Amino acid sequence: MTSPPALAYAFRRVAYSIHPDDLGSLLPSEPPYRASQLRRWLYVTPVLDPEDMTNLPAAVRREIRLWPFRVVADQVGDNGTTRKWLFEADDGAQYEAVLMGYPRRTTLCISSQAGCALGCTFCATGQFGFERHLEPGEIVAQVAYAQAFLRQIGLPGSPDRLTNVVFMGMGEPLANYNRVREAIRRMIEEMGMSARSITVSTVGMVPGIRRLADEGWPLNLAISLHAADDELRSRLVPINRRYPISDLEEAAKEYAAKTGRRVSIEWTVMDGVNDIPEQARLLADIARRIRAHVNLIALNPTPLSTEKAPSREAMDRFVQILRDMGVNVTVRDTRGRDIDAACGQLRAERGRRQPVSIG
Repeated sequence: MTSPPALAYAFRRVAYSIHPDDLGSLLPSEPPYRASQLRRWLYVTPVLDPEDMTNLPAAVRREIRLWPFRVVADQVGDNGTTRKWLFEADDGAQYEAVLMGYPRRTTLCISSQAGCALGCTFCATGQFGFERHLEPGEIVAQVAYAQAFLRQIGLPGSPDRLTNVVFMGMGEPLANYNRVREAIRRMIEEMGMSARSITVSTVGMVPGIRRLADEGWPLNLAISLHAADDELRSRLVPINRRYPISDLEEAAKEYAAKTGRRVSIEWTVMDGVNDIPEQARLLADIARRIRAHVNLIALNPTPLSTEKAPSREAMDRFVQILRDMGVNVTVRDTRGRDIDAACGQLRAERGRRQPVSIG
């Protein structure tokens, strides 16, 4: 579904961009209960098309603009179990979400920024630089769109509802803290999602980790580490120069202590870069100190990076070293290689084929 192209429509107030308590401002001529009905359609039983909000008058449905974006690319991969959307806001900012279906769960990977300023060398998003922060409504609308899609269309062999949301798309969530916080609040308080089903991934914004720990939500925290010594990590993840691994470890310990949630370490495995035995042993030491689970995923190469995915032998050796040292480790499924599903990759591919307007 894409938004109508009419210019007048583009300048209507977007329902998801309005605080849930203020939805009545969209319906000034309607009785107050209409705002409650609209609130339920937006957050409890979202729909792809306003016409499906059947208990609202037809005239009201015609005037409501649901989505703060239009869908400019919709790709299907992995025999229909992976869906990737490229969204574009009215100002031209583009961002992505990936919906992944499994037999017992559906996971949505969402973006918190259009672009990213942190410049991780292997990430397509970082290679395009930073455009702007996403607003709370733009973040939560990705979740609502996926919920509506699952209810009305679905993925083969998967539940018809979201079971997990991960902030692992475009952008650094903790660099957009206040807006991300409000989006999470809406997911929990308006949509009824469990905080334990939401994961916030960070490359190491230590002050943000500490703020998140104080919120009182038992969210999952994932640290995108990718290197186990400061020299290599500073090259791959430049924010490490400001917040080195020792600071990150202390923040992770504090987070686990305050929330009761075990921290996970995300590690994108790259051939000849961080798949060597020395890195595995150093990683195991870190994981044991902070009592973290390690998630490994082979690099999904991006258009502007020279890094490559590891060999099967290197990956197996890396995993075995971690396990021999007593670390819980999971090798994550690499989804969407056939549809540019790496973070920022679809936008990068479209950018190579045609100019991207940033208005």
